[in-house]
Amino acid sequence: MAYGFMLPAAILVAVLMYWPMVDTFRESLFASSFINPNPEFVGFETYRKILADPLFWQILRNSVIWTLGVVLLQNVVGFFVALLLNENLPGQGILRSLILLPWVLPGVVAAILWRFMYDPQLGLINSFFMRLGIVEHGVGWLAEPSTAMAAVIFAAFWKGFPFSTVVFLAALQNVDQEQVEAAKIDGAGSLRRLFDVVIPAIWPVAVVNVLLTTILTFNYFDIIYVLTRGGPLNATAIFPTRIYEVGFGQFKFGEAAAYGSLSVLVLVLFVGLLLLVQRRQVKAA
Repeated sequence: MAYGFMLPAAILVAVLMYWPMVDTFRESLFASSFINPNPEFVGFETYRKILADPLFWQILRNSVIWTLGVVLLQNVVGFFVALLLNENLPGQGILRSLILLPWVLPGVVAAILWRFMYDPQLGLINSFFMRLGIVEHGVGWLAEPSTAMAAVIFAAFWKGFPFSTVVFLAALQNVDQEQVEAAKIDGAGSLRRLFDVVIPAIWPVAVVNVLLTTILTFNYFDIIYVLTRGGPLNATAIFPTRIYEVGFGQFKFGEAAAYGSLSVLVLVLFVGLLLLVQRRQVKAA
Protein backbone atom coordinates (compact mmCIF):
# COMPACT_ATOMS: atom_id res chain seq x y z
CA MET A 1 0.00 0.00 0.00
CA ALA A 2 2.85 2.37 0.83
CA TYR A 3 4.43 1.88 -2.62
CA GLY A 4 1.02 2.41 -4.18
CA PHE A 5 0.68 5.82 -2.51
CA MET A 6 4.21 6.75 -3.56
CA LEU A 7 3.75 5.65 -7.18
CA PRO A 8 1.93 8.76 -8.54
CA ALA A 9 4.55 11.11 -7.12
CA ALA A 10 7.37 8.85 -8.34
CA ILE A 11 5.91 8.80 -11.85
CA LEU A 12 5.53 12.59 -11.83
CA VAL A 13 9.14 13.11 -10.72
CA ALA A 14 10.41 10.59 -13.29
CA VAL A 15 8.49 12.22 -16.15
CA LEU A 16 9.29 15.83 -15.25
CA MET A 17 12.87 15.44 -13.97
CA TYR A 18 14.67 12.20 -14.64
CA TRP A 19 13.47 11.58 -18.18
CA PRO A 20 14.51 15.09 -19.37
CA MET A 21 17.93 14.54 -17.79
CA VAL A 22 18.34 11.21 -19.59
CA ASP A 23 17.08 12.72 -22.85
CA THR A 24 19.51 15.64 -22.49
CA PHE A 25 22.41 13.22 -22.14
CA ARG A 26 21.17 11.33 -25.22
CA GLU A 27 20.97 14.62 -27.12
CA SER A 28 24.57 15.39 -26.19
CA LEU A 29 25.74 12.33 -28.13
CA PHE A 30 24.46 13.88 -31.37
CA ALA A 31 25.68 16.93 -33.29
CA SER A 32 23.36 19.32 -35.08
CA SER A 33 23.32 22.98 -36.08
CA PHE A 34 21.08 25.54 -37.73
CA ILE A 35 22.67 24.80 -41.11
CA ASN A 36 22.60 21.03 -40.61
CA PRO A 37 19.52 20.33 -38.46
CA ASN A 38 19.64 16.55 -38.94
CA PRO A 39 21.27 15.05 -35.81
CA GLU A 40 24.49 13.12 -36.46
CA PHE A 41 25.70 10.61 -33.89
CA VAL A 42 29.18 11.60 -32.66
CA GLY A 43 29.34 9.78 -29.32
CA PHE A 44 31.54 11.52 -26.76
CA GLU A 45 33.36 13.64 -29.34
CA THR A 46 31.48 16.76 -28.20
CA TYR A 47 32.61 16.19 -24.62
CA ARG A 48 36.21 15.79 -25.78
CA LYS A 49 36.09 19.10 -27.65
CA ILE A 50 34.49 20.91 -24.73
CA LEU A 51 37.02 19.61 -22.19
CA ALA A 52 39.89 20.55 -24.53
CA ASP A 53 38.56 24.10 -24.87
CA PRO A 54 40.08 26.62 -22.39
CA LEU A 55 36.70 28.37 -22.33
CA PHE A 56 35.15 25.42 -20.49
CA TRP A 57 37.65 25.71 -17.65
CA GLN A 58 37.08 29.44 -17.46
CA ILE A 59 33.33 28.82 -17.21
CA LEU A 60 33.93 26.20 -14.53
CA ARG A 61 36.10 28.60 -12.54
CA ASN A 62 33.55 31.41 -12.95
CA SER A 63 30.71 29.12 -11.84
CA VAL A 64 32.57 28.11 -8.68
CA ILE A 65 33.50 31.72 -7.82
CA TRP A 66 29.95 32.90 -8.55
CA THR A 67 28.34 30.17 -6.46
CA LEU A 68 30.70 30.45 -3.49
CA GLY A 69 30.53 34.25 -3.45
CA VAL A 70 26.75 34.51 -3.59
CA VAL A 71 26.08 31.63 -1.18
CA LEU A 72 28.59 32.90 1.38
CA LEU A 73 27.23 36.46 1.33
CA GLN A 74 23.60 35.35 1.35
CA ASN A 75 24.00 33.06 4.32
CA VAL A 76 26.29 35.24 6.44
CA VAL A 77 24.33 38.45 5.92
CA GLY A 78 21.00 36.61 6.04
CA PHE A 79 21.93 35.10 9.40
CA PHE A 80 22.90 38.41 11.01
CA VAL A 81 19.82 40.17 9.62
CA ALA A 82 17.70 37.33 11.03
CA LEU A 83 19.36 37.83 14.43
CA LEU A 84 18.45 41.51 14.27
CA LEU A 85 14.85 40.86 13.21
CA ASN A 86 14.49 38.26 15.97
CA GLU A 87 14.86 41.00 18.58
CA ASN A 88 11.96 43.07 19.88
CA LEU A 89 12.51 46.11 17.68
CA PRO A 90 10.08 48.98 17.06
CA GLY A 91 8.16 48.38 13.84
CA GLN A 92 9.33 44.77 13.71
CA GLY A 93 6.46 43.68 11.46
CA ILE A 94 7.16 46.43 8.92
CA LEU A 95 10.88 45.63 8.90
CA ARG A 96 10.19 41.95 8.29
CA SER A 97 7.96 42.87 5.35
CA LEU A 98 10.41 45.36 3.82
CA ILE A 99 13.30 42.90 3.98
CA LEU A 100 11.42 40.64 1.59
CA LEU A 101 11.17 43.22 -1.21
CA PRO A 102 14.41 42.25 -3.03
CA TRP A 103 13.43 38.59 -2.95
CA VAL A 104 9.91 39.07 -4.35
CA LEU A 105 11.18 41.21 -7.24
CA PRO A 106 11.42 39.26 -10.52
CA GLY A 107 15.03 38.52 -11.41
CA VAL A 108 14.87 40.53 -14.64
CA VAL A 109 13.48 43.59 -12.83
CA ALA A 110 16.20 43.37 -10.18
CA ALA A 111 18.87 43.05 -12.87
CA ILE A 112 17.59 46.11 -14.78
CA LEU A 113 17.57 48.06 -11.51
CA TRP A 114 21.21 47.16 -10.88
CA ARG A 115 22.17 48.01 -14.47
CA PHE A 116 21.01 51.56 -13.82
CA MET A 117 22.84 51.64 -10.49
CA TYR A 118 26.08 50.43 -12.10
CA ASP A 119 25.83 52.89 -15.02
CA PRO A 120 29.18 54.75 -15.44
CA GLN A 121 27.56 58.18 -16.00
CA LEU A 122 24.21 58.12 -14.22
CA GLY A 123 24.61 55.27 -11.75
CA LEU A 124 23.98 55.82 -8.06
CA ILE A 125 27.02 53.74 -7.05
CA ASN A 126 29.50 55.82 -9.05
CA SER A 127 27.88 59.03 -7.80
CA PHE A 128 28.23 57.83 -4.21
CA PHE A 129 31.89 56.79 -4.62
CA MET A 130 32.81 60.05 -6.39
CA ARG A 131 31.28 62.11 -3.60
CA LEU A 132 33.36 60.16 -1.08
CA GLY A 133 36.46 60.69 -3.21
CA ILE A 134 37.03 56.96 -3.69
CA VAL A 135 37.00 57.28 -7.50
CA GLU A 136 37.61 60.32 -9.71
CA HIS A 137 35.32 59.34 -12.58
CA GLY A 138 32.60 56.84 -13.37
CA VAL A 139 33.70 53.19 -13.36
CA GLY A 140 32.23 50.72 -15.83
CA TRP A 141 31.60 48.05 -13.23
CA LEU A 142 29.96 45.70 -15.73
CA ALA A 143 32.30 46.53 -18.60
CA GLU A 144 35.59 45.68 -16.89
CA PRO A 145 36.61 42.01 -16.56
CA SER A 146 38.25 42.80 -13.22
CA THR A 147 35.04 44.12 -11.62
CA ALA A 148 32.19 42.46 -13.54
CA MET A 149 32.08 39.24 -11.49
CA ALA A 150 32.09 41.10 -8.17
CA ALA A 151 29.32 43.38 -9.47
CA VAL A 152 27.00 40.53 -10.50
CA ILE A 153 27.74 38.61 -7.28
CA PHE A 154 26.71 41.63 -5.20
CA ALA A 155 23.52 42.12 -7.22
CA ALA A 156 22.59 38.44 -6.85
CA PHE A 157 23.39 38.52 -3.13
CA TRP A 158 21.09 41.54 -2.67
CA LYS A 159 18.34 39.74 -4.55
CA GLY A 160 18.65 36.46 -2.64
CA PHE A 161 19.67 37.20 0.95
CA PRO A 162 16.05 37.72 2.17
CA PHE A 163 15.42 34.02 1.46
CA SER A 164 18.19 33.04 3.88
CA THR A 165 16.94 35.65 6.34
CA VAL A 166 13.46 34.10 6.40
CA VAL A 167 14.88 30.58 6.83
CA PHE A 168 17.21 31.61 9.65
CA LEU A 169 14.52 33.71 11.32
CA ALA A 170 12.16 30.72 11.40
CA ALA A 171 14.93 28.58 12.88
CA LEU A 172 15.82 31.19 15.52
CA GLN A 173 12.22 31.38 16.69
CA ASN A 174 12.31 27.64 17.39
CA VAL A 175 15.44 27.80 19.57
CA ASP A 176 14.75 26.63 23.11
CA GLN A 177 14.71 29.86 25.11
CA GLU A 178 15.14 27.97 28.37
CA GLN A 179 18.62 26.90 27.25
CA VAL A 180 19.44 30.48 26.28
CA GLU A 181 18.27 31.76 29.66
CA ALA A 182 20.18 29.01 31.46
CA ALA A 183 23.37 29.99 29.64
CA LYS A 184 22.71 33.63 30.53
CA ILE A 185 22.26 32.76 34.21
CA ASP A 186 25.54 30.80 34.09
CA GLY A 187 27.30 33.98 33.04
CA ALA A 188 27.63 33.38 29.30
CA GLY A 189 27.85 36.58 27.28
CA SER A 190 26.04 37.31 24.03
CA LEU A 191 28.75 35.84 21.81
CA ARG A 192 29.12 32.77 23.99
CA ARG A 193 25.36 32.14 23.91
CA LEU A 194 25.38 32.64 20.14
CA PHE A 195 28.15 30.15 19.42
CA ASP A 196 27.41 27.60 22.15
CA VAL A 197 23.59 27.55 22.16
CA VAL A 198 21.97 29.31 19.19
CA ILE A 199 24.18 28.18 16.28
CA PRO A 200 24.25 24.48 17.33
CA ALA A 201 20.45 24.59 17.65
CA ILE A 202 19.90 25.94 14.12
CA TRP A 203 22.82 24.10 12.48
CA PRO A 204 20.68 21.47 10.66
CA VAL A 205 18.55 24.25 9.15
CA ALA A 206 21.67 26.18 8.16
CA VAL A 207 23.07 23.14 6.32
CA VAL A 208 19.83 22.68 4.36
CA ASN A 209 19.76 26.39 3.54
CA VAL A 210 23.34 26.29 2.25
CA LEU A 211 22.50 23.31 0.04
CA LEU A 212 19.37 25.00 -1.33
CA THR A 213 21.09 28.31 -2.04
CA THR A 214 24.02 26.47 -3.65
CA ILE A 215 21.74 24.62 -6.07
CA LEU A 216 19.66 27.71 -6.83
CA THR A 217 22.68 29.97 -7.33
CA PHE A 218 24.61 27.53 -9.52
CA ASN A 219 21.63 27.32 -11.89
CA TYR A 220 20.67 31.01 -11.68
CA PHE A 221 20.45 32.72 -15.05
CA ASP A 222 18.43 35.95 -14.95
CA ILE A 223 20.75 38.44 -13.26
CA ILE A 224 23.98 37.53 -15.05
CA TYR A 225 22.35 37.35 -18.47
CA VAL A 226 20.57 40.70 -18.14
CA LEU A 227 23.58 42.45 -16.59
CA THR A 228 26.46 41.12 -18.70
CA ARG A 229 25.29 38.20 -20.88
CA GLY A 230 28.39 36.40 -19.67
CA GLY A 231 30.80 39.17 -20.67
CA PRO A 232 32.97 41.08 -20.85
CA LEU A 233 35.42 38.62 -22.45
CA ASN A 234 33.52 35.74 -20.76
CA ALA A 235 34.49 37.14 -17.35
CA THR A 236 31.03 36.31 -15.96
CA ALA A 237 30.15 33.36 -18.20
CA ILE A 238 28.72 30.47 -16.18
CA PHE A 239 27.08 27.21 -17.22
CA PRO A 240 23.50 28.56 -17.62
CA THR A 241 24.60 31.51 -19.79
CA ARG A 242 26.85 29.28 -21.91
CA ILE A 243 24.07 26.71 -22.40
CA TYR A 244 21.69 29.45 -23.52
CA GLU A 245 24.26 31.00 -25.85
CA VAL A 246 25.20 27.71 -27.52
CA GLY A 247 21.68 26.28 -27.66
CA PHE A 248 19.55 29.30 -28.55
CA GLY A 249 22.22 31.61 -29.98
CA GLN A 250 24.21 29.17 -32.11
CA PHE A 251 21.57 26.41 -32.40
CA LYS A 252 24.13 23.75 -31.44
CA PHE A 253 21.74 21.68 -29.39
CA GLY A 254 24.10 18.73 -28.95
CA GLU A 255 26.85 20.94 -27.53
CA ALA A 256 24.35 22.76 -25.32
CA ALA A 257 23.11 19.40 -24.02
CA ALA A 258 26.71 18.36 -23.31
CA TYR A 259 27.28 21.55 -21.32
CA GLY A 260 24.06 20.83 -19.44
CA SER A 261 25.17 17.29 -18.58
CA LEU A 262 28.56 18.54 -17.42
CA SER A 263 26.93 21.23 -15.29
CA VAL A 264 24.79 18.58 -13.56
CA LEU A 265 27.94 16.54 -12.87
CA VAL A 266 29.77 19.56 -11.44
CA LEU A 267 26.78 20.46 -9.25
CA VAL A 268 26.49 16.88 -7.95
CA LEU A 269 30.20 16.93 -7.04
CA PHE A 270 29.80 20.36 -5.43
CA VAL A 271 26.83 19.31 -3.30
CA GLY A 272 28.46 15.97 -2.48
CA LEU A 273 31.53 17.81 -1.18
CA LEU A 274 29.35 20.03 1.02
CA LEU A 275 27.53 17.00 2.42
CA LEU A 276 30.85 15.25 3.09
CA VAL A 277 32.20 18.26 4.99
CA GLN A 278 28.95 18.53 6.97
CA ARG A 279 28.99 14.83 7.85
CA ARG A 280 32.59 15.04 9.09
CA GLN A 281 31.69 18.04 11.24
CA VAL A 282 28.78 16.10 12.78
CA LYS A 283 31.04 13.15 13.55
CA ALA A 284 33.67 15.43 15.06
CA ALA A 285 31.04 17.03 17.25
